[in-house]
Amino acid sequence: MKKVEAIIRKSKFDDVKKALHQIEVNFFSYWDVTGVGNEKQGHVYRGISYSTTDIQRRYLEIVISDEFLERTINAVLEAAYTGNVGDGKIFVSDVLQAYRIRTKENGQAGIN
Repeated sequence: MKKVEAIIRKSKFDDVKKALHQIEVNFFSYWDVTGVGNEKQGHVYRGISYSTTDIQRRYLEIVISDEFLERTINAVLEAAYTGNVGDGKIFVSDVLQAYRIRTKENGQAGIN
């Protein structure tokens, strides 16, 4: 099992959610988060300068079986892409065990 953590633009969340549902990844958690990015310049809009050092993003946590890893990553990469600075990051880590509390199932059965 793998855990995929993705930090994406809030504006791309609906696209990512739809892409995940299309590949049958129907369960994940998400949070609104604030982070600090690499871009150091501010943006000027209508003559007013705005700081872009604190960036509003959406954080997704997806636990999947190993066979869903590549298609999950590809779905997020495609749906979250704009080609601009700040599109986000994806992190992948191993999950040693998972349990479904209601049925006490564990392992693969605990996440499906």
